[in-house]
Amino acid sequence: MKNKTVYLDNAATTFPKPSAVTDAVYECIKNYCGNPSRGSNPLAMLCAQKVFECRETLSNMFACPTENVIFTYNTTYALNMAIKGIMQDGGHILISDLEHNAVLRPVASLQRDGCVEYDTFEAYAQTPEQIISDIDRKKRPDTRAVCCTHISNICSYTLPIKEIGKYCRDNNLIFICDGAQSAGHIPINMQDCNIDILCIPFHKGLYGPQGGGAMLLSEGVSPPTIIQGGNGVNSLEYFMGDTHPEKYEAGTLNTPAIIGLCEGLKFVNTQSISEIQKHDKELFSYTLSALSNIRGVKIYDHTPGSTLLFNVEGFSSDEVGEILGCDGICVRTGFHCSPLSHKALRTPSHGAVRVSFGSFNTISHIDFLCSAAERMCLRKRRI
Repeated sequence: MKNKTVYLDNAATTFPKPSAVTDAVYECIKNYCGNPSRGSNPLAMLCAQKVFECRETLSNMFACPTENVIFTYNTTYALNMAIKGIMQDGGHILISDLEHNAVLRPVASLQRDGCVEYDTFEAYAQTPEQIISDIDRKKRPDTRAVCCTHISNICSYTLPIKEIGKYCRDNNLIFICDGAQSAGHIPINMQDCNIDILCIPFHKGLYGPQGGGAMLLSEGVSPPTIIQGGNGVNSLEYFMGDTHPEKYEAGTLNTPAIIGLCEGLKFVNTQSISEIQKHDKELFSYTLSALSNIRGVKIYDHTPGSTLLFNVEGFSSDEVGEILGCDGICVRTGFHCSPLSHKALRTPSHGAVRVSFGSFNTISHIDFLCSAAERMCLRKRRI
């Protein structure tokens, strides 16, 4: 394994991609990369058909109307569209104590500008009943929405989105769900979970290229748009109109990425999400056991899934990442754009080391990681 790359940073972006994904992107760029919905020439029409195929596949995977699959630049962009659209007229929004900066920063900026107020409800290490109770306690007459992650991006802790969605539906609140770390790893049915808006990436658990995301809307949900521009429809009109998805898709889509995503979705469907979930948990269990047997390693959450967070005594997280990198092991260190999560898990001032698994990881990759961690601990004890 020496001098080979062991990639364990799949929560940031999955790597490698299935060969069908890279082949599809290359084929598009080389042979037919027209501009979908911009004219009726053959290449534009072919790209429009490919984009529709991807919309339809996402619609089937997440149980939302095909026309309500809105393509965006990434999950952060989708979350900004959702939050700023829903909260355009002000009010109060609730977020969890495990949110990524993609949620925290938009609501904090809205509050700083005097447009919106937000509160944080406790989710980490709480039962579903406790979570719902805290949401209910912090709900106000002007509360309009609840926005929360499905799975933390620093560990595998999973929020009870079905219970949260039911509470929101029963209390006439919009439920916005950040599916950045769950899409492709565990099943998500928007209808069953009463999710009004689901925001997802192309490039993580769905194995598509970087530079793409989607905002999925349930039936009847149509927040105001915060982006205006050309969409290939009614070009003489001064306004975007209300037709989905065109209402939200101003400017040229990232067609090669969308076409690559479609192949990524086929890969996930062929593997099956249940098998991917099983693979994640098997790797997590093996990693947890191996690292737990190394004196000097601290693990922060034992929830099984695709992500594990740890530190090595006597080293900062950045030092651990640098040492592992010298052995060709790719992890992520620091605060992972999620200060709320690190506060909830009580990591130290230097953050922590995150390993995250994908479909192409094996037990041998974990053995290599754990051997490197053990060498670090032995070296520190000898000093």
